[in-house]
Amino acid sequence: MVLAEARRLAVVIFGSFLIAVSLNFFLINANVYASGFTGAAQLLFSIFNDFIGFHVSTGLLLFLLNIPVLILGWLKVGRSFTIYSIISVVAASLFLQFLPVLSISDDILLNAVFGGVISGFGVGISLKIGTSTGGMDIVAMVLSRMHDKPIGIYMFILNGIIVATAGLLYNLENALYTIVALYATTIVIDRLHTRHQKLTVMIITEKSQDIQEAIYERMIRGITVVPAKGAYSGDERTMLYLVITRYELYDLEKIIASHDEQAFTNVVETVDVFGHFRTEVM
Repeated sequence: MVLAEARRLAVVIFGSFLIAVSLNFFLINANVYASGFTGAAQLLFSIFNDFIGFHVSTGLLLFLLNIPVLILGWLKVGRSFTIYSIISVVAASLFLQFLPVLSISDDILLNAVFGGVISGFGVGISLKIGTSTGGMDIVAMVLSRMHDKPIGIYMFILNGIIVATAGLLYNLENALYTIVALYATTIVIDRLHTRHQKLTVMIITEKSQDIQEAIYERMIRGITVVPAKGAYSGDERTMLYLVITRYELYDLEKIIASHDEQAFTNVVETVDVFGHFRTEVM
């Protein structure tokens, strides 16, 4: 368990480092903007620096933007998730503060593509282990749970505001290259992380009661219990059938591993759910 948490922490910090690299080495000097609150921090940096003459670091702006959102995540999403998100935000802010801002290439297209890919990799590996990079991830998750809509809708709205503002304040070309960067980020995140909002999980186990209680305690999800029997061995088992959101998969994996390492688990993509599905974590 300690080793798993240490690995999770290392992945979060590495993901934050990649986000800082994408900004300081590729996107900032090219006036191309990243997705989510990272791009919002960039945009505010450009506005303060170019129009007001006030210099404040992107890292500090990213940290300040995330404070109210992390409080929201603590109240609405979950403490474990939010703690790792806080670590991610603090690490990214520090990396942005201390890494130099460089121009590796003068080609704005190369900067947009490589910056978007590296940023997407940093966000994707964080999402894959059940954490986030803070900011819009948390806002979109809360809104998605409240209204049972795809997270991508809310991400699209904020990123659309960033693109439109960049086009108005600077020029249309920068806005178009920002779209390229956002597209590259989205593609990489999709390749690294579960693409579907909901997942159906079937767990065949001998310790169904222990796993049920742990799921109810941490996730508050409805479970259907189905008797099962091995065709070859003839052993009696229990199958637990439940639908979860993609952000709960990491926690569910931990629950299963801690109670029954021999359990057989099948996870399938769920296109839609009809009927009662809890959309807000208590």
